[in-house]
Amino acid sequence: MTTAALGVSPAWLALREPADSAARAGELVDELTRQLPAGATAVIHDLGCGTGSMARWLAPRLAGPQHWILHDQDADLLARAAVSAPARALDGSAVTVETRCGDLTRLTGPDVAGASLITTSAVLDVLTADEVERIVATCVAAGCPALLTLSVIGRVELTPSDPLDDIVAEAFNSHQRRTVAGRRLLGPDAVALAADRFANAGSSVLLRPSPWHLDAQHAALAAEWFTGWVEAACAQRADLSTVTRSYAPRRRAEAAAGQLRIIVEHQDLLALPPAAGVSVGTTT
Repeated sequence: MTTAALGVSPAWLALREPADSAARAGELVDELTRQLPAGATAVIHDLGCGTGSMARWLAPRLAGPQHWILHDQDADLLARAAVSAPARALDGSAVTVETRCGDLTRLTGPDVAGASLITTSAVLDVLTADEVERIVATCVAAGCPALLTLSVIGRVELTPSDPLDDIVAEAFNSHQRRTVAGRRLLGPDAVALAADRFANAGSSVLLRPSPWHLDAQHAALAAEWFTGWVEAACAQRADLSTVTRSYAPRRRAEAAAGQLRIIVEHQDLLALPPAAGVSVGTTT
């Protein structure tokens, strides 16, 4: 599964990119920097890259030459990612890019042989348990760090609050765990499963919060997110279409006007191979 396979548009990816960039846990990059090979070109595989937001965020935060291998099932998204990739690392070293079109959940150890780092962003929660386990196995086989960011964990906070907020949130979380074409998605449970599987394989696992904080500066994103949030909840529970008839347009208008503050909680996960060791705490 990829962003394209789930019908995610380049426009949505562009709208959310600033919030994603602000949310990701920079503390994990500090630890990651200590684990990457010094003096050699870092080979970084980005799984389900979309339009390449992870490379644009991470490459300028890492020193030394980098070669990014971008994986996605959508050739158009890959083309956009390649064109907009950063050219320079933190210290001015060159950043090069290649693209590979295919299903990221079918990758195995040989597909990422020689990797210095494997990354993904906002992907785990749209996968099944088997698919997450295959990705973890691929990362473990590569023997390198894995930085998996922006997985939803099922908690949102809207201010000012409304009695319907919790009802919609519960239905939305159920929708995130729905079965699609025989695939039961993990939704908010994905990052916990990934952390467990990495730990069972002997990796050191660090989890850090990476919440979106949406306010008047993110009014367009807040309104778009809220619309999708309610639509997904109503798709899961048809009775909510009636219950939210006045709630949805009112709250959407508040979001569009910058009057609704929204926190959407995510977690970032950094898994380090057994030999790497960890120099910061492993608490969540």
